[in-house]
Amino acid sequence: MMLTLPSIVLGLVCALLLGAVYHVVRGGGGWRLLLFLGVSILGFAGGQALSVWLGWRLWMAGALDLGMGSIGSLLFLAVGEWLSRIEVKNESGL
Repeated sequence: MMLTLPSIVLGLVCALLLGAVYHVVRGGGGWRLLLFLGVSILGFAGGQALSVWLGWRLWMAGALDLGMGSIGSLLFLAVGEWLSRIEVKNESGL
């Protein structure tokens, strides 16, 4: 199924909204907001691609699967936040 330009714009709006709401709930600065927005877009696209590839349909809006996209976005947001909180120790053993 081919996505039209309005479907792509709707998907971007939904992904950006999910990323912004996640940022409000979890907090952080401006860099974390950019991280959340980017990760949310990637997750939404991944969820949409998985929906098309496997033929799963959750909550369709035309050719766009908002349900699978939202699930992908939230999963990517959770993993992205977890990975961003890992601190690297720069201790030299010498």
